[in-house]
Amino acid sequence: MRGRRHLAGVAFGLIAYGIWGFFPLFFRQLAHVSPIDVLSNRAVWAFVFVGLLLTLRRQWQRVAAVFANWRQLSMLSMAALLIGSNWLVFLWAVANRQVVASSLGYFLTPLVNVLLGLVVLKERLNRMECFSVVLALAAIVNEVIAVGSLPWISLFLAGTFGTYGLVRKQLPVDAVSGLWLETLAMLPACVLYAWWQAGNGHPVFTGHDLTTTCLLIGAGVLTALPLIAFAAAAQRLDLATLGMLMYINPTLQFVTAIRIFGEPLHMAQVFSFGLIWLGLLVFSWSAWGKYRRVP
Repeated sequence: MRGRRHLAGVAFGLIAYGIWGFFPLFFRQLAHVSPIDVLSNRAVWAFVFVGLLLTLRRQWQRVAAVFANWRQLSMLSMAALLIGSNWLVFLWAVANRQVVASSLGYFLTPLVNVLLGLVVLKERLNRMECFSVVLALAAIVNEVIAVGSLPWISLFLAGTFGTYGLVRKQLPVDAVSGLWLETLAMLPACVLYAWWQAGNGHPVFTGHDLTTTCLLIGAGVLTALPLIAFAAAAQRLDLATLGMLMYINPTLQFVTAIRIFGEPLHMAQVFSFGLIWLGLLVFSWSAWGKYRRVP
């Protein structure tokens, strides 16, 4: 029974990280739509789809419980701002052939989580974790020296997603209810933007051809599905296994950028990725050691 549960958890994890990893392929089909238009449609259709799921699963009482807690609502609004801005920059990166930079950002995320734990949660780092953070910082310095500027796309994606994870970690709200409330928090900005654009003769939610409309609706569905699969995986797997599976997402993005989109990869970037991958290896080894020591 335990073996089947573990295998089911791995399957759910592969589904979640696989979908996230192939996001660039999907959203490249919407490159002709402005990133903020895609974001608005993504938020609205995710709101609708997750609302249907909550109805089918009869879980609205969980949402009602959050509405009764002002602190949880305010933290979910902060989470919505973080994940919404993360989506927007990711969509911009895909539309502007910067998927290598976005994959670097998601490779950096676990190490950002370590830093946030140190600074915000006052966690103590062991030597291996400190070394992994130093390697990540060295990668960033190498990018600055090679390019002449901060790799802002990578840093922004890593920072917003890492901080989003920190906020959600402190909220006792399930993934489905949380996503519905986060997209609800995004709706006012999306509606105001659509109203402003309509006044300029640019419809945000209508006026697209059938293929584009289906892709925009699908973007909302694809927003929800990997989060649900991830929640199912987290219930069945230990943190060490879940953490190792996490690298599937940026790896798939990296391969997609190089092999399919043909984005250039300079030697300086190869060196930066090498430092990050080494840091992740050290970090994963440390995390696995901690897990094995837990009785």
